[in-house]
Amino acid sequence: MRTNNAEQAIMTHAQKKRSDKRKRILDGALKAFALKGFYNTKVSEIAQEAGVADGTIYLYFKNKDDLLISLFEDRMEWIIERLTADLKKFGDDVLAKFRHMVMIHCRLAVEEPKLAEFITIELRQSSKFVKEYKNPKFGDYLKIFQTLIEDGQASGIFRRDVDPRLISRACFGALDEVLLQLTLSKADAAEVEDKASQVASVLVAGLLERPASSAD
Repeated sequence: MRTNNAEQAIMTHAQKKRSDKRKRILDGALKAFALKGFYNTKVSEIAQEAGVADGTIYLYFKNKDDLLISLFEDRMEWIIERLTADLKKFGDDVLAKFRHMVMIHCRLAVEEPKLAEFITIELRQSSKFVKEYKNPKFGDYLKIFQTLIEDGQASGIFRRDVDPRLISRACFGALDEVLLQLTLSKADAAEVEDKASQVASVLVAGLLERPASSAD
């Protein structure tokens, strides 16, 4: 029994060490991509940021494109976990949830500027990502938007004549463009809050159920 426990402890330690090193590489890649861009960043520069040997990168990732995709999935998972936890605070208030999701997305420009730049700029530089990646994590993110719209339709708050799946993509497209502009202009927190609030109001207004017109 003691031997098994010791072996398990050793395996757990090894797994944690491997996980920590993978995280360091992902963090280093985010810094390097934000500093020099995806195309101009060398694997050796990522390794330097992560504090590992160049060859270590290839023990965890096939190539730079694979690293970029893994970084996207890792950060999207973090965003989804944060959103899921935050939205629970609003109970059944669909409008508050929708507005908060818009605000969280836009706030990346000031709260996580390197991540915002990575999402809005660097991902587009990888032809493999644009052409081949099926975006499972991106799909999970869109599903949150889609579910909010469906909940709003079910409760009579949002229009029923729109396709939730289509509109969730339209919402993301709008937010992605807004986040890009906020990131490039290095907007401060006050400007981000103001513009995010404007975008949230417009998106919500377009989704609200229209009151039935009364006959004269």
